[in-house]
Amino acid sequence: MEWINAILQGTLLGGLYALFAAGLSLIFGVMRLVNIAHGDLIVLAAYLGLTTTVMLGLHPLVALIVVVPAMAGIGYVLQRAVLNQTLGDDILPPLLVTFGLSVIIQNALLEGYSADPQKLDAGALETASIALGPLAVGVLPLLTFAIAVAVIAGLQWTFYRTALGRAFRAVSDNQDIAQLMGLNKRHVFGQAMALALAVTAVAGLLLGIRTSFDPSIGGGRLIFGFEAVIIGGLGNLWGTLAGGIILGVAQTLGAAINPGWQLLAGHLAFLIVLAVRPNGLFPRISG
Repeated sequence: MEWINAILQGTLLGGLYALFAAGLSLIFGVMRLVNIAHGDLIVLAAYLGLTTTVMLGLHPLVALIVVVPAMAGIGYVLQRAVLNQTLGDDILPPLLVTFGLSVIIQNALLEGYSADPQKLDAGALETASIALGPLAVGVLPLLTFAIAVAVIAGLQWTFYRTALGRAFRAVSDNQDIAQLMGLNKRHVFGQAMALALAVTAVAGLLLGIRTSFDPSIGGGRLIFGFEAVIIGGLGNLWGTLAGGIILGVAQTLGAAINPGWQLLAGHLAFLIVLAVRPNGLFPRISG
């Protein structure tokens, strides 16, 4: 039962990793942008959630109604004002700019909130559990996984069933032709980043409920997100969920063997997939 429990807990943890990765997958799929600051934006969302819960006295999950629009607005402005200027054939400028943005966010959070670890208080939700036979499963991990599935399903529907999704796919396939057909690619890219950071807001609040956080942890969240994206296949949203699950299960199985092997096992799983399937297990399917 110990191994079954480890696989179950890893699967549920994979839901959180998929939320870390979904925004990365979306913006790479639309504009081929690799956002080095993504992990720090997750942490920024957690701190915005902390400020909202303290100032307004809201439950962290209710605070989503404030944090999600705020992060979406930050994403749109950031893309239109800064990142659109870096996009082109050379991948180096976006990497350098988002690296600089990462440093700015970390230092701003250190200045504003100090280096002390913080945590969002979700009350009884943090310790509630339900029995599945001989196993006890936390309500929060179950809720996180359900939210991850719902978010990715929503993104998939948006991408393939709406006018906004058609615009995303058009500029992704050929920016110049999309411009000739009347699409403003800068505006579409801004919308894509807004949507990506809205998802990041959800990931940040769930991270803040699950564990303590401080301004320096963004790099680790970025690595987990990248690994989930690459395991699943760049630009494939359901593949991102599968990648998150594989990464989470590898970590919990590693921890079951030896507590010190948790992170190592996840990185090894990533390297094995990268060696066998460089494009990921489920490369993007155009449609």
